[in-house]
Amino acid sequence: MKIRTGSCLCGAVTYRVEGEPLRVGLCHCGDCRKSSGSAFVFFAVWPRPAFSHSGKIATFSGRSFCPTCGSRLFCLRQDAAEIRLGSLDNPPTDLMPGDEVWIKRREPWLHPLPGAGQYGEDAD
Repeated sequence: MKIRTGSCLCGAVTYRVEGEPLRVGLCHCGDCRKSSGSAFVFFAVWPRPAFSHSGKIATFSGRSFCPTCGSRLFCLRQDAAEIRLGSLDNPPTDLMPGDEVWIKRREPWLHPLPGAGQYGEDAD
């Protein structure tokens, strides 16, 4: 079984996910833009039982981050863990986005990903 690990910038919070994600995508929504400081967020979702973490986290509006360095890491729900893939310890070169969500807010200079589902808002 594949195990991926990740952490915040200062290393105070670490996490791991087991197995393959349920879905991988890019999000162009306003909340992801604001919370990341970027034009989009690269994320993947795993079943909640496949996720574990250590270290103190803070959470705002469902988004968890390190209270020391501010790194945005994951969004935890009862049934799923959504990981910001840039926080993985190793580049996620084997994970390709299958969906792009909130494309109505995608920058015009960003082209749609070939083969990825395109959704104006959240994917169903």
